[in-house]
Amino acid sequence: MASTGAGIVGLGIWGETHLMAYAEHPHVDLVKVCDLNKSRARKMAKEYGAKSWCTDYRELVTDPEIDIVSIVTPDFAHTDIAVAAAKNKKHILVEKPLATTVADCKKIISAAKRNKVKLMCDFHNHWNPCMHRVKEAVDAGEMGTLQFMSLRLNDTIEVPRDWLAWSGKSSVLWFLASHSVDLVRWIFKDEVDRVYTVARSRVLKKLGKNTPDFYMSTLEMKKGAVVAIENGWIMSDKMPIVCAFQMELIGDKGTILSDVVSHEAVQKFTDKEVSLPDLFGRPEIQGKTYGFAVESIRHFIDCVRLNRKPHVTGEDGLAATKVILAMMESAKTGKPVKVR
Repeated sequence: MASTGAGIVGLGIWGETHLMAYAEHPHVDLVKVCDLNKSRARKMAKEYGAKSWCTDYRELVTDPEIDIVSIVTPDFAHTDIAVAAAKNKKHILVEKPLATTVADCKKIISAAKRNKVKLMCDFHNHWNPCMHRVKEAVDAGEMGTLQFMSLRLNDTIEVPRDWLAWSGKSSVLWFLASHSVDLVRWIFKDEVDRVYTVARSRVLKKLGKNTPDFYMSTLEMKKGAVVAIENGWIMSDKMPIVCAFQMELIGDKGTILSDVVSHEAVQKFTDKEVSLPDLFGRPEIQGKTYGFAVESIRHFIDCVRLNRKPHVTGEDGLAATKVILAMMESAKTGKPVKVR
């Protein structure tokens, strides 16, 4: 079987994860990379062995050697690239969220269907071994009827302050809560009926970042369960890890506790730092990248090469966006909001 040609638009922190996945895959040809930053595009192309680079996504999506386009731009910049890729018959892997409006999500989904190309929103926690074990237990009936979940997914303040130049144009809801909402829908096999969300904007605003510090949300599921979600990005940057990811799930027959990142499997103490090395997301072992961050990308490559349906779809992306928009409305009005 011939190699599959890949192109990446957006070469920031997570764009490099896509670079790793494609560059290491034995059946992928990394054809072209694209970033608005010319020097970064050139540097990343050389480092990961891409054939060429560009600064205009239109050049990438029209390249005849490319079969797959990964879109790893800021969340508000997905739509035009995805639609252009679909029109040029490219299969599309879009980082979460799919888009930041319902209309844009539908536009992307429609373009993919019309042009008969595969579309996947990269909710990579479906490949997270911790969350997969939770899902297996739920599906096997070990937890009985699910009653309540508490989900905490936070980042340190360096993420919006230093890592994302565009954080003031987005929010931690799009950046982290989209993952949280998708996990809830997947694990519960249910849709969110109503949300009540509270937010505060006191810390980041003083730093010139016009985006809320955190959101605390209560989700009522259609089958009756309740979920509490905490999403913030103002944790201290002195913490040994950049994020916190914990879950407590309670059913009428069992309970599951999960701690994805602040585990104690490996703890490193030196005269310079205290750290908890990454064991699940994107660890490197003997020169190769492992972990759920790259497995979702490898899954999409397999779907294209073997003509399979992606495990996560554009419709999943649309569903998550609808919930995020309801959270935003609730935080603004101070009232519960029905998901529409």
